[in-house]
Amino acid sequence: MQMSGIKAIVIGAGIGGLAVARALALRGAQVTVLEQAEAIEEAGAGLQISPNGTAVLRALGLERGLLSGGAVPARAVALHNQAGREVLRLDLGQVRAQGYYFVHRADLIDLLAQGARDAGVRIRLLQQVDRVHPGTRPEVVMASGAVMNADLVIGADGLHSRLRPVLNGTDRPFFTNQVAWRAVIPAWGDAAPVARVDMGARRHMVSYPLRDGRARNIVAVQERREWTAEGWHHRDDPDALRAAFADFGPQVRDMLAQVEAVNLWGLFRHPVAQVWQQGQCALLGDAAHPTLPFLAQGACMALEDAWVMADALSGAGDVAEGLHAYQERREPRVRRTIAAANGNAWKYHLRPGPLRMAAHAALRLGGRLAPGAMVRQFDWLYEHDVTQAG
Repeated sequence: MQMSGIKAIVIGAGIGGLAVARALALRGAQVTVLEQAEAIEEAGAGLQISPNGTAVLRALGLERGLLSGGAVPARAVALHNQAGREVLRLDLGQVRAQGYYFVHRADLIDLLAQGARDAGVRIRLLQQVDRVHPGTRPEVVMASGAVMNADLVIGADGLHSRLRPVLNGTDRPFFTNQVAWRAVIPAWGDAAPVARVDMGARRHMVSYPLRDGRARNIVAVQERREWTAEGWHHRDDPDALRAAFADFGPQVRDMLAQVEAVNLWGLFRHPVAQVWQQGQCALLGDAAHPTLPFLAQGACMALEDAWVMADALSGAGDVAEGLHAYQERREPRVRRTIAAANGNAWKYHLRPGPLRMAAHAALRLGGRLAPGAMVRQFDWLYEHDVTQAG
């Protein structure tokens, strides 16, 4: 399909929305991004962009900007027990697909936003979408009452998408009995390009360097029976985080002593949407398939979606055909990735006892005898390049 002349509206200026905006604009589409915030900015924390996500940034011409913007090339993942002793180190240099980075979310958003503008995308801020009416020429109705029409409407507006319930009805996410603290601290230790995972009973903490090693990202997860706070996240007292990990090793306690501000999320599981597209409208990223943060693939799945949607549309006879092909190409991979993430957390939360001793012993043995095999268990994920797949 000839993309020039196609008018597209993207709802949401997050990672997926900005990436698909650039991908479509580079193919000739006239793209407008609607963002409800007053500025495109992402406070918050870090991301891991594995080679499958980097492949999309490379194809969009943005990998060099990622590096010049302070992304840290990742070299290893190191698992530690609750006392701080190393259990297993995975050498990411053995991943055949290259391009694994630790990135501050704000830096990636800035890169994608500039990339979208450079491709001719119009980004409109302070745009609150009220509802979307699908059809042969879908309508986006703003909170102000204004109506916008387009040939293509993409809902890239995350968990609270305005388009998702139109296509799927409402769903009821359920609490996973886990919460996550997120914080960024100044540089810690030698700033080695390693993702450190500290594992304990019903808790674990992941940390890694950001911004050329000048900062460090922290994500700390704890099991809880209830989530009573209003909303999805809120500010929390750093002392509460420190108390939750007070019985961990000195390295963890030293990092948490530097936390001055922290946010706390309740981790909820949403089902993968059954309907991603209808006519001229489609969902992308978390709006279609929210994922838990236990495989570090949320951003990468959104980037993959963005490329595949643009590619499927350019190879189709019309918009509806292209969007149908997009869901067909993406849904099996997304479901496999989310299932792997859902099943990952328990491995880090084992209680003291025979099971944890056996699990850690198996990790150590595997790391000594077959270190390459330990890394290559993720080949199906990291080596998949949507920019080369049909």
